Amino acid sequence: MTESNSNASVSSTSSLNSSFPDIEDDQTIASILAEDESSQVAGTLGKRLSHLDSIPHTPRVNGEIPDVNDATLDHERLSERLTTYGLEELQIEGDGNCQFRALADQLFRSPDYHKHVRKKIVKQLKHFRKSYEGYVPMKYRSYLKKMKKPGEWGDHLTLQAAADQFGAKICLVTSFRDTCYIEIMPKDKSPTRELWLSFWSEVHYNSLYANGDVPTRVARKKHWLF
Repeated sequence: MTESNSNASVSSTSSLNSSFPDIEDDQTIASILAEDESSQVAGTLGKRLSHLDSIPHTPRVNGEIPDVNDATLDHERLSERLTTYGLEELQIEGDGNCQFRALADQLFRSPDYHKHVRKKIVKQLKHFRKSYEGYVPMKYRSYLKKMKKPGEWGDHLTLQAAADQFGAKICLVTSFRDTCYIEIMPKDKSPTRELWLSFWSEVHYNSLYANGDVPTRVARKKHWLF
């Protein structure tokens, strides 16, 4: 898989509503969310999939990217699982920001807020260093500097930081052979929402919906898988 770094200075147009300017400050997003009742809906998929067994989540940095054959088999396994559980993916751009775009779609109903999501996650990692640095096999400041960069891949540690920052339970349907489903819970608070992502292991994240509920959006770039 090849994902190139995106230019942080390039403005993005919200594909949810073309009348929204490309403004990613907290007050603007809070205002949009306050008017968006759909952002308050949580747990609908969880009720449907409550029979799934999850495993304890261990925050970690990214592992080795599988070779083409293994990646193909993993993708087939993930597709079969999504079909089995009546789930459908909103295809997210593969520009290195896919985890943050998928989280932004679940949080704000627009992947275009990925820069805001990355900013909040890095802030969480920085301010609560003691909670996360033990999982990072490098100098922590170097890890933070790297994760600030647009196009830098998110990992399982950034998912934990996202759960903690946004007070969300992150539900991850994976392509792992022995692990279908992972729940990532906020450490110090009860979750107030659920975020559903698919994880083509070590390759790509998409945003999940029930079959037939995927919103229609016009992609700004051709999806890298196709």
